[in-house]
Amino acid sequence: MSAEYHGIDGPLRIAVIIASTRTGRFGETVGRWFVTRAEQHDDLKLDVIDLYDIPLPDNLEQTAQVTAFTARVGAADAFVLVTPEYNHGYPAALKRAIDAVRSEWQAKPVGFVSYGGLAGGLRAVEQLRQVFAEVHAVGIRETVSFHMAHDQFNPHGELSNPHIANTAAATLLRHLTWWAQALRAARAAQPYPA
Repeated sequence: MSAEYHGIDGPLRIAVIIASTRTGRFGETVGRWFVTRAEQHDDLKLDVIDLYDIPLPDNLEQTAQVTAFTARVGAADAFVLVTPEYNHGYPAALKRAIDAVRSEWQAKPVGFVSYGGLAGGLRAVEQLRQVFAEVHAVGIRETVSFHMAHDQFNPHGELSNPHIANTAAATLLRHLTWWAQALRAARAAQPYPA
């Protein structure tokens, strides 16, 4: 996706960020499921950012990888983070990605799709809400969470019982797009204060 501005009437640009970079991760399965849901909306333009494919360096100086990632975040009107919960927290690669970017997060909404064991990744989401408030992004209350995620998807990556998750995704997207439209219009009318 280019950083080209589409105006406040163009398609909303949603960056779907897959946060896990572990070998054998389940994030790709959950991410594919969510992208399939979001693709049903003609007014959305998706950019799937898989952190596994973007190895951000420990030193976050403006390397080519950091610059390219920053441009993709800057081009987005909103974000959906697909994140696991590791040891009651979110992945280190996601923290590095958040810290690699500054003003590009500001005044944009962030939705969460989490997965994990009994808690379904919700403890990671609650921590991320605090982090994104600090970078002046707006966390969307509605989430999609998969408790015991491996048990909910079949070997082909399809949900065994999709109704609840599909309903939750529709609600998340409805609220995310409302905030994305409102904040895009606000940023166009007046730049977010530094």
